[in-house]
Amino acid sequence: MSHVIALVDDDRNILTSVSIALQAEGFITRVYTDAASALKAFSDNMPDLGVFDIKMPQMDGMELLRRLREFSAMPVIFLTSKDDELDEALGLAMGADDYISKPFSQRLLLARIKAILRRQDLARSEAAPNAQEEQELIVRGRLSMDPARHKVVWDGKDVTLTVTEFLILQALAQRPGVVKNRNQLLDAAYQEDVYVDDRTIDSHIKRIRRKFRAVDPDFDAIETLYGVGYRFEEAGERA
Repeated sequence: MSHVIALVDDDRNILTSVSIALQAEGFITRVYTDAASALKAFSDNMPDLGVFDIKMPQMDGMELLRRLREFSAMPVIFLTSKDDELDEALGLAMGADDYISKPFSQRLLLARIKAILRRQDLARSEAAPNAQEEQELIVRGRLSMDPARHKVVWDGKDVTLTVTEFLILQALAQRPGVVKNRNQLLDAAYQEDVYVDDRTIDSHIKRIRRKFRAVDPDFDAIETLYGVGYRFEEAGERA
């Protein structure tokens, strides 16, 4: 079954060229020239992944993502203006799975889309009732992760993570106390030979912490070792 990709951009030339490229790879595309129309369509029929431009009139891509996250964890890739680091950081902080700066290579966009969908399909197949083997729960202190069901619980409370956020946290939680540098976390989250800037990991970590602190203001289980990387502390508390 072909994956459905939603393209949201007020530039019709980009919509046309990207849609043609994706269809040539076997994807089904839905195109929207404004965010409001896309949001309405998503509430009725959710695609498998969205590619959103950030700078659009009326409702921009950031607001579209914010509203989408109220009812869906659908993977989202942002298209940002060249050298606009603020857009990239804000997009990732709000829960985007990735970003690509304009002007962009369609081959790079395709690689990013395929990498995210591959991870998503793997998670779904492992959660299926006929899966031959279910991945074991990861329990670390107050943290419980169920990879087969993409479910995260902290101190008995659900925490909703995107696919990328889940994989980063899983890489840290699998070996508590062991420091993971940014490249190791990139390898865990992006299982494809695709270039992603180090800042991407920093932004995802901030987002993960923010989500956990929404259910536990004292959450401090992910420690930053400046100049080295990150580690998960099983106790969830530092002296």
